[in-house]
Amino acid sequence: MTNRFMMTSAAVGLLLALGACSNSNEMDAMKSQIASAQATANAADQKATQALAEAQAASAAADLAAADAAEASRKADEIFRAGLRK
Repeated sequence: MTNRFMMTSAAVGLLLALGACSNSNEMDAMKSQIASAQATANAADQKATQALAEAQAASAAADLAAADAAEASRKADEIFRAGLRK
């Protein structure tokens, strides 16, 4: 969300600067900068989306590992207690 706000702010700033340009060369250069900024913003958004998906997958794997560890611990405790009763 913050990335999108920053990207939008940068684009608005570039558009305001574009309005201050006095000739077509300056306007073309500014349009090129805007396109470059938008491409960079889109790439960052894609990377952030991918990172979020990977983080969610890692979290799910960690939850599964924690559940497996808890079950293994319970079984080990059960075996230990059974050995004490003998």
